[in-house]
Amino acid sequence: MLEQKFPFIMILLRGLGQIMLQENAATGVLFLIGIFYGSPTMGFAAILSVCCGTLTAKFLGYDKSEIEKGLYGFSAALVGVALTLYFEAVFIIWLAIILGSIAATVLQHFFIIKKITVFTLPFVLVTWLILFLFQNVYPLAPSALLDAALPTDLDFTFAARGFGQVIFQGSLFAGILFFLGVYINSPISALYGIAGAVLAAILSSYFSAPIASIAMGLFSYNAVLCAIVFAGDKVKDGIWVFLSVVLSVFISLIMHQYQLTQLTFPFVAASCIALLLKNVMPFVTKELKF
Repeated sequence: MLEQKFPFIMILLRGLGQIMLQENAATGVLFLIGIFYGSPTMGFAAILSVCCGTLTAKFLGYDKSEIEKGLYGFSAALVGVALTLYFEAVFIIWLAIILGSIAATVLQHFFIIKKITVFTLPFVLVTWLILFLFQNVYPLAPSALLDAALPTDLDFTFAARGFGQVIFQGSLFAGILFFLGVYINSPISALYGIAGAVLAAILSSYFSAPIASIAMGLFSYNAVLCAIVFAGDKVKDGIWVFLSVVLSVFISLIMHQYQLTQLTFPFVAASCIALLLKNVMPFVTKELKF
């Protein structure tokens, strides 16, 4: 019924859900609520950017089924939320959100037609470029959101916060909403995501990552995405989850060491490496029938 009455809105919500690889409008609703809870400005930026990405795909005549799945909304949405996290929401930032969303959509289409799996790489590349411009070429004031207090105690709320940080949300409430958003569409993906967040926190703590950052989920969110990508009901799925999570943690630690803006690059790199290994070394798991 909703699909027939509000088809465009359903596409937008699926685009938001695709941030965590969930083609589900209800997931998108929970994600949007969590974003608005953290910052109404971020919420409006998410709506604007997912609209821009989807409309760009429609205007350029991209495949209708891909558009309906929300494949041209998630990278664009992340661009919008990221820019309102890093900078005060002045006019030029809103313009950058529109242009960045369009650019991310065009890049996403390029990789899709080339059949190259890159997940959120278009978002990463576009946002890196915009961050460089507004931090080095045409400096803008940083957002007050960057000054949010970090937790000082390492408790298990970091696992939920790992879900929240996928869309730049540090609150426990947003993290729980995001977990539920994944769970209603794919329970096993949500549970693997929690496991990935815990494993990432343990590893990053062992290698002396800042406790406050671990507690905030900043060393877990890439692992959450990796776990969701490879989640499944077979033993061999757990092997690839483990490998991709470990890779993402080490990439995160290296980027942190060199003070590089991570975004979701550790997730992209780790998942692509794991997928490559999975494709070129099928003998690793072919004997596992369960």
